[in-house]
Amino acid sequence: MTAGLDAHLVVSPGKDFTLDVELSIPPGHTAALLGPNGAGKSTTVAAISGILPLEGGHVRLDGEVLDEPARGRFVPVEQRRLGIVFQDYVLFPHLSALDNVAFGLRGRGADRAAARREAHLWLERLDLGSLADRRPGDLSGGQAQRVALARALAVDPDLLLLDEPLAALDVTTRAQLRRVLTEHLDAYRGPRLLITHDPAEAFLLADTISVIEAGRITQTGTADDIRRHPVTPYAADLAGINLMAGVVADGSLTLENGHRVAVADRSVRGPILATVHPRAIALYDAEPHGSPRNAWPTVITALEPVGDRVRVQLGAPVALTAEITRAAAAGLRLAPAVSVWIAIKASEINLQPNPGSPR
Repeated sequence: MTAGLDAHLVVSPGKDFTLDVELSIPPGHTAALLGPNGAGKSTTVAAISGILPLEGGHVRLDGEVLDEPARGRFVPVEQRRLGIVFQDYVLFPHLSALDNVAFGLRGRGADRAAARREAHLWLERLDLGSLADRRPGDLSGGQAQRVALARALAVDPDLLLLDEPLAALDVTTRAQLRRVLTEHLDAYRGPRLLITHDPAEAFLLADTISVIEAGRITQTGTADDIRRHPVTPYAADLAGINLMAGVVADGSLTLENGHRVAVADRSVRGPILATVHPRAIALYDAEPHGSPRNAWPTVITALEPVGDRVRVQLGAPVALTAEITRAAAAGLRLAPAVSVWIAIKASEINLQPNPGSPR
């Protein structure tokens, strides 16, 4: 049988909603489940973990059947070897950070002393050793989230579930935790499923992405697959987010290829990731008037109609995706290999620290 996670989840938690999704995640692979609120992400976590028993389908992990109604097989939550990191941490408020991490190990049969020794090692790995005696109420959001991650990883789970693990954090802490997650996900040998509504988080952390809408998977692929060939309007809106890496200083972003772009936020410095929505990119058939701070000539590499709009793939000096109306595309007589000018307002370029680069 297939190693890793093999799941077909069919469950109706409410009379007006049915989840019917299939997920396959091999060992050492990070898959993201990306979708809007109400799409079925939390129901997916509940179904895989056993909190919500299936009505149809199956959950198999490393070849073991955890839930399969047709065969009368159901393994309770506490007997599934899962590590789960929740958005709101779910730490025991009356226990120290050390004992929160040790709790899962005790549940796996370790004696108190051995569990506390192993828990302390995990806190040290996540730079929390000096906070071992603190209770959750005395920790910052980022510290509490790292305790939750240590608790999930300490039990050596067969599957790591990350349920909106960064959503409750501020921007700076979120960037730091992304870096921590990247390091530890790379070291974890099992399959991991990241639940998120943040496309940047999915694009940065996941090997593959499954887009979920109204309880169904509408598209699965790499970040590039979804960026280049979205199959629903929701996916197109997500996929069009242009991601650029570079270094910012004094209001100027220098990209990895040396191209410079003006940004509005002069308080940010150092390695960053910049995002630009495709609808924030304006296209012209000649150099635009008014001397916009960011304007340059480029060439169209592809056109992709999506509903009443057209996604325009742009080439050097910066590979970007713009999105305009069909009428605008027709008026500009756009086609592959046609030269155009683009313009982007500095205020439309959003910046965040780059978790993949040393500061």
